[in-house]
Amino acid sequence: MKIGIIGAGHIGGTLTRRLAAVGHEISVANSRGPESLASLAAEAGARATAVADVVKGKDVVIVTIPLKSVPELPKGLFRSADARTVVIDTGNYYPQRDSRIDSIESGKAESRWVAEQLGRPVVKAFNTIHAKHLMERGRPAGDPARMAVSIAGDDDAAKRVVLQLIEELGFDGVDAGSLDESWRQQPGTPVYGAALGADATRRALAEARNAREPAGRS
Repeated sequence: MKIGIIGAGHIGGTLTRRLAAVGHEISVANSRGPESLASLAAEAGARATAVADVVKGKDVVIVTIPLKSVPELPKGLFRSADARTVVIDTGNYYPQRDSRIDSIESGKAESRWVAEQLGRPVVKAFNTIHAKHLMERGRPAGDPARMAVSIAGDDDAAKRVVLQLIEELGFDGVDAGSLDESWRQQPGTPVYGAALGADATRRALAEARNAREPAGRS
């Protein structure tokens, strides 16, 4: 598939490397411009490009930037994307970094807010896993040490695409429900940052409680 990645931090850089390694055609962009990505692109076999161009002609676009930076993306960025392009949000809301976002503090799911900013539906994925695990812990299907990655979204076809990518990376995908249920994998929930298999991930998602404690978030 042709995949565009917006952001080249820990998760964005790791996804650039891993998805290119399993055979996808990767374009990567960030706010500093293609020149800043030359080393990553050369290492991964990816193409460094401008944010304004990274969504064009892509099957999948992965947005992996701090939430505070989402509204700073070019206005109408996704107008140049195909209507069938699957958009993945890997982000997490940290008020100390992102400043207070009132609608999230009032209970809106973080990725619902991201979808509204982008003007496109998104699938929440890759927000609970450490970059080191994403890079190193992929395992064949059936391996007892295989970790799971939970996803949430409203479009079943889009979720199937994301689950396929997770499988190719060596993880079990677990469907956590609709985008409004994506709070079950936000920071502070049992699944967040936990290296769990598929069954344990399902239990952790079911045990999550939708209670925000702003003072305890970091």
